[in-house]
Amino acid sequence: MDGHPDQPGQESNGDLRSQIRRALKAIHDGRSSNPLRQEASEYLEQVKSGDEAPYHGYSLAADKSESDVVRHYGLSCLDTAVRHRWTDYSAEQNMALRNWELSLAQDVADQDPYFIRTKIALIWVEIAKRSWALDWMNMDEQLVHLWEGSLASKELVLTILEVLSEDVFGHEDATAGLRGTDLNRACVEIIIPMHVLVEHFPTRDTSMNVRYGDQGWLSRMGDLLAYCVTTDGNLEARQACAIKILSTLRSLTSWVIPKSISSSNLAAVDVLHSLYHRSRFSDQDFKELVGPMYGHDTIQLFQQLYEWSRVDATDIDEAKYLLSKKLSEMIYNLGRLLEERPGLIEVESGLDSFFGLLINVAKNNSLQVSITALHVWVKILGSEKLMASTSVAPRVPELLEICSQRVIKYEALPEDSSNPSVIFLNEDLDTMPERHAFLGNYARFCKTIVERIVLHQPADALYHILGQAEQAISQLYDGEAAFSVQSYSKTSVPFLRLDGHCSVIEAALKGSVRWLTGPAGGNVGHEQVTMLQNLKVWCERILALNFEDPLVKERVVHLAVGFATGPLKKDARFAFRVFEYILDTKFFDDPNFPAYSDAVKDLQNLCIHELQRLAMKFPDYLITIFDEVESKVNQVSRSNSQDDHTLTRYSSILFIVTHRATSVDPQPRQERLQRFVQPLVAQWQSDELTNSLATFDSFCELLGCGGIQQYVSQKDLHKLPDWSVQPLDEEGKGLQAHMQHALDRLPLRATKSFLNVSVEKLEQSSVPHRMACDLWGKALPLILPNLLRLISQAHAFHDPANWKGLPVEVSGIVQRILTDRFWQVGISKESRDDFYAKVGDTKHTVEGLASSIRATIRAVRETGYKLLFYMSLLGEHFYGHKWLPQPLSEALFADAHALSTHQMAILVETIRPVIENCPVASRSHFLPPILAPLFEQLDRKASAEWDKLERREKGSEERTSLDEEMRDESILRTLTYTSVMLVVSLLDPERPNPPEPQAVNGTAHNGLPNVEHGNVRAFILATPEILKPVILFCTHAILMRDTRSCSFIARVLGSLIPEFETTGQIDTEVREYMSTEVLKACITSLHDPYFVDLQKDLAQLIASILITYTPRTDTPKQILLSLPSMPADKIDRAVGNLYKAHQNMRKQRAIVLDLLESLRGVSISEQGKVARTDAKKVRSAIQERYMTVNMQEEGMKKEPSPDLGGVADMFGQP
Repeated sequence: MDGHPDQPGQESNGDLRSQIRRALKAIHDGRSSNPLRQEASEYLEQVKSGDEAPYHGYSLAADKSESDVVRHYGLSCLDTAVRHRWTDYSAEQNMALRNWELSLAQDVADQDPYFIRTKIALIWVEIAKRSWALDWMNMDEQLVHLWEGSLASKELVLTILEVLSEDVFGHEDATAGLRGTDLNRACVEIIIPMHVLVEHFPTRDTSMNVRYGDQGWLSRMGDLLAYCVTTDGNLEARQACAIKILSTLRSLTSWVIPKSISSSNLAAVDVLHSLYHRSRFSDQDFKELVGPMYGHDTIQLFQQLYEWSRVDATDIDEAKYLLSKKLSEMIYNLGRLLEERPGLIEVESGLDSFFGLLINVAKNNSLQVSITALHVWVKILGSEKLMASTSVAPRVPELLEICSQRVIKYEALPEDSSNPSVIFLNEDLDTMPERHAFLGNYARFCKTIVERIVLHQPADALYHILGQAEQAISQLYDGEAAFSVQSYSKTSVPFLRLDGHCSVIEAALKGSVRWLTGPAGGNVGHEQVTMLQNLKVWCERILALNFEDPLVKERVVHLAVGFATGPLKKDARFAFRVFEYILDTKFFDDPNFPAYSDAVKDLQNLCIHELQRLAMKFPDYLITIFDEVESKVNQVSRSNSQDDHTLTRYSSILFIVTHRATSVDPQPRQERLQRFVQPLVAQWQSDELTNSLATFDSFCELLGCGGIQQYVSQKDLHKLPDWSVQPLDEEGKGLQAHMQHALDRLPLRATKSFLNVSVEKLEQSSVPHRMACDLWGKALPLILPNLLRLISQAHAFHDPANWKGLPVEVSGIVQRILTDRFWQVGISKESRDDFYAKVGDTKHTVEGLASSIRATIRAVRETGYKLLFYMSLLGEHFYGHKWLPQPLSEALFADAHALSTHQMAILVETIRPVIENCPVASRSHFLPPILAPLFEQLDRKASAEWDKLERREKGSEERTSLDEEMRDESILRTLTYTSVMLVVSLLDPERPNPPEPQAVNGTAHNGLPNVEHGNVRAFILATPEILKPVILFCTHAILMRDTRSCSFIARVLGSLIPEFETTGQIDTEVREYMSTEVLKACITSLHDPYFVDLQKDLAQLIASILITYTPRTDTPKQILLSLPSMPADKIDRAVGNLYKAHQNMRKQRAIVLDLLESLRGVSISEQGKVARTDAKKVRSAIQERYMTVNMQEEGMKKEPSPDLGGVADMFGQP
């Protein structure tokens, strides 16, 4: 180019225009084939990259006779030239580009589409960032001349100023950054009025000379805003202009608003926050107090205040940030009230402005500020009345964009990330549990919004989402290092990008399924068919791509199955296409790089799981081509299976197809299924297995652990302080390999695979479930004896008394060997991935040998639990065996005392559904032998561990490291809570009975009299054998210092009190126990400062005991009389007042708390033992809702227990 970009002749230019039009038409025509679109795109990109592109772009954009699509393409040519070739051009050519841009800006009209005007503004900003205040000194003057034109010209200037401000001050814009502070100074110079500059910066450098006039853009925008608000006529245009001014001010006020803002603003927001946090307003109050808050002027004020309160993540002004949080919560309350009573809001109110404010708050880099707006949008999108508002639809695209960008795994980003949201997270959330809970809620809101947007705007939203994802996939490694096995990371930027897009797509698919199956989907057949076809085409394009990263491949596989089982679930051929794609997936493992190798194993496991899902969803289609499927699965399994377990899992796919297909006669299916099961049953029945389970020593030999005791003794492992740094010798490695081989030989995992797929997600009345019962019914009595022996011996393995080959002085090493290593949220110092990497690094050390021993025993123990659960889903075929409960109870609980707290929690969690699934007819013979010893063990274990913890805190027991103490306490809380929730599930009066089981051999079970007991709660209350250990556990649980658990137990016991008012023997015994031990436990906890937040619950339980039982027994009064300074008349007055307040629970609690005032615990903070709370860390109730934490309050849990030595004396005991 010479002087300006080359200009071709008119004839060639005309031909070029024609070709460009045809190419653009091919791209935008829905009937065009994919190859034609691709060819057209390549041609347009070629034109855009040519030397003549800027001139062609200008001529196309300036010609208003051309279509908007053609004009926009012309602007794209100019934009590409400025962004990518500016430095290649001469000064004359750059001047030509600038003049063309000025010409386009001067020619902007109201009739021009918004996206054309926006594109012109963006090009202006790109040129400004490269030449303004260098060789383009009169830009401000040119902007002022544009400002003097139409409203469209004014909006153009506003867009330019807003984008320029964002790029210079708000974004990490590389081009602006290269200019240093020049652009900052230039912006300040033209935006702020002259008199303000002179007053605040009297000695500033005035040599830049970029300003035109004294007014400044803030003043000009203020004048225009006043004009838009006060002038009559053309209301729609003025409103749009006013919104644009406010949008621009949003960008500018972050750096031009004066530093000080009166403290009364914060106070005012507090008042408004408190007012609108109320949930109850009369209609009149709502209209008078709430309605005006949606007025346009009010929302403008909130908008300005909000924009001022925004802070930069790298320089957080605490006062501003606190104001921002308060304001966002107040906005949430306004949104909540709007969603609750949309009919009371006047039509002419400023809802459009309010929705715009919600969008701005949702975009805040602080997720804690943003989440409130997202929560409101969830409510709005779920409200039919609000969705009917014309103000909502225009906000949807931006809202969709926000949620699409925010569905990323922030927890996977490094803590020192420069991402502003991560910086704010570090500021706001101290613990990992809070962070995980909060981010889980944030992601859930984003996904729900995407789902509901797609439900309301299926085509537009879904195509936009898929288009963005496809572009991201095609540019996965742009700006990042190429994929490398050597430097593989599970949290690489490319994977996190893809994972975010896949999460958005999965949410969108849920929305599309709701639309397709809802009333709207049924009325638009053509649109429905088109959408399904486009979804299919998109997914097939993705499947045609090649991915080296196993995690990326894993995500694509999971997404493809989501398409097949979601909106495309009626297209079995497509499902088979996905099925084949997964089977064809190759697994290129490289054990030399553990992170990569683990990812490959994860991919293989995921692929088998997804194949099983597809087999369950499309068995009737797959059975029609079973020979082909069987051949392909067997071929893949032989090439990919490195162990028997993987081979079994591949075989389970064929099992599922055969089992779930309903289009084939049952008899041949049953015969084929028997061929899968019979070899397993034979293994369980083998004399070799039975003999190996006869003694503890033979069991150890069975698992390859026979030489462990001798090895431990000979190598003096008890003398080594750190096993993780001691290399394992060849003998130790041989023991590891032998254990793995021995575990693989057991029928445990194979039985688990086939039994799982036999019962998973099946209705009890379905044909597949009946087939599963027929298939496994006769096998269970043959499997169960040795299965129970396996579980029993696995439990016995944890008892040091059984390790008789160890010298007495070495026996303590058993606990060290069997102490599980596991990663815990909020407790473990390292991340989850770092923890597993650390475990992998110690594989060939002494710690690795101990880990192998634990893993082997854990696999036997927990797989056994799982098998029991799967068997329980077979109903009476499992529960109907009257010989089963006692040996089952012995296997599970005889040696359960040797299990660790963590292992006991797992036992409770996995055995709970076996208890809950028990049919009514089997309760009498099945539940008592199971529940009674279970609660005895739980009570013994939990009570002992809480006593141990209390002794440690008092200093009467040797303390371990802080990390270990925190871990042990967290695990103990988990066991306590898991046990308490089992109690809640059993004693819930509203819990229904399980479905009636299938009769065995055509007859019902003999235990029919138990049906009259109703639900399981009624059965337990009528069975003293179970009731006594349950109540004993509940009594001790009141004293366990876990707030959640104690709260639930107080409610459970409160519900039981009215059940024992009669004069029967059981009622009398329980009533006396409640009146003594339970009442004592409540008073003891009421005395403990730890339970200060539960005093209401405890007081209510005490009140219930006094009101219900004092008319029938004098025991409660006697217990109260044994307390110090508790005269009888005071007790009598309190009980009398309780009778009078029988229906007023609040008053009942007050009476009890007043009666026991001298004994009530005082909160630790009131005692002055806790330092004053940092104001930054004070959270509102709304903030706490987004952070469900499974731990106690940080300031409370590590305080030493108060001296309760005098509590026993309160009851008159020596």
